[in-house]
Amino acid sequence: MNLSTKLYILLSFPLFFLSCNDDATSYSLQISNSDNSLKLGESLTATIKNPKEKVIDSVTYTLNGKSIASHKNNNPLSVALTNNKLGEHTLVATVYSESKATDVSANFKLFNNKPPESYSFEIINTYPHDANAFTQGLEFYNGNLYESTGRNGQSTIRKVNLETGEVLQSSDLDIDYFGEGITALNDKLYQLTWQGKKGFVYDINTFEQLDSFSYNASKEGWGLCNDGTKLYKSDGTSKIWILNAETLAEEDYIQTVSHKTISKKLNELEWVNGKIYANNWQIDLISIINPKNGAIEGLVDFRSLRKQVSSATKEDVLNGIAYNKETGKLYVTGKNWDKLFEVRIIKK
Repeated sequence: MNLSTKLYILLSFPLFFLSCNDDATSYSLQISNSDNSLKLGESLTATIKNPKEKVIDSVTYTLNGKSIASHKNNNPLSVALTNNKLGEHTLVATVYSESKATDVSANFKLFNNKPPESYSFEIINTYPHDANAFTQGLEFYNGNLYESTGRNGQSTIRKVNLETGEVLQSSDLDIDYFGEGITALNDKLYQLTWQGKKGFVYDINTFEQLDSFSYNASKEGWGLCNDGTKLYKSDGTSKIWILNAETLAEEDYIQTVSHKTISKKLNELEWVNGKIYANNWQIDLISIINPKNGAIEGLVDFRSLRKQVSSATKEDVLNGIAYNKETGKLYVTGKNWDKLFEVRIIKK
């Protein structure tokens, strides 16, 4: 093969590549909002930009993998976002032209349509708490108080006497695991680990380990709660994962979103009267979250509570929410706090 033939073949490859991808570069998807952000209840409007003026037969639109519209020709999309989950979304348009289908996409953010309500608190009762407990999870079940503690080599699950703070029953985790959030359902205690990519299932009466489960798409293990049917798991990102209580598979998720921000680092979780209460790590706030769409509907300011605790360092943040549904009482504590508080939430 002579030099001129080699040069011809090499130069032909880029031309062939461009011609094969010609359709993909012919269109773009443009969302009407300049910053690609919307509020719940607003309409998502989008158009296909067609600079080469190709004949478009039809366009099918999907939002996060679900079909939402199909238009003939190139009519603009307009869809009201009324019952959608909040957070980051991807809109995909499949353009049909000349017997070919071409996908183009655009990202946007959907925020709540009103700001969170502001709440404060009052202390109803104060109880002793183990100051050596690096609290990661707190849970009432059948009138008993359970706790998960963290740090490698110090992680436990325990049953605690509310009135005295005495540890009634305890089981240690392997030194390789950093204990995180817990929840109780159907006489089982579920516990996450932080970066171990594994959770554990125990008999709640004996603390015998019954099973373990691996994480799927979630990054880490932070907080855990349940609604009586499904488990909800935070992982340090903006997502709260929804788990099948039998298989522990991550079947869906919500993103935690206010009227203007997408929140991350939500730690310990608790299910309270149909809402998810979540600790905001290192801020001493609790977010009240709508589990259907991820909207942060309320913020409870607990920053002054730390003044009631002896020798709390910067690392010893609020992290422990337990709701006793039998009495309707709410309890909070923190990492290495020497007190546990029964509190009442008050709207400002």
